[in-house]
Amino acid sequence: MTYFQQLHPWCIIRVLSNEQLLDIAGLNSGVQQSNVVARFRRRNDAVAYLQVLKQSIKNIKFLIIFDVQGVQNLPDMKL
Repeated sequence: MTYFQQLHPWCIIRVLSNEQLLDIAGLNSGVQQSNVVARFRRRNDAVAYLQVLKQSIKNIKFLIIFDVQGVQNLPDMKL
């Protein structure tokens, strides 16, 4: 985890569908990657940016997470 990531623990990540996860796994030799859209120091900044994203991109889901150990260590999420 880089110093920048430590200073900006609030992340907005893009929620991928099952089909997109399979495409990523196929392209990256079975390694699943999270798609971090932006990082913030404060949660309220992340919430404000999330509102802008939801208004401009309506068909894609985003989540706000508090990233303590790096996004690559996230468990598999089923939605």
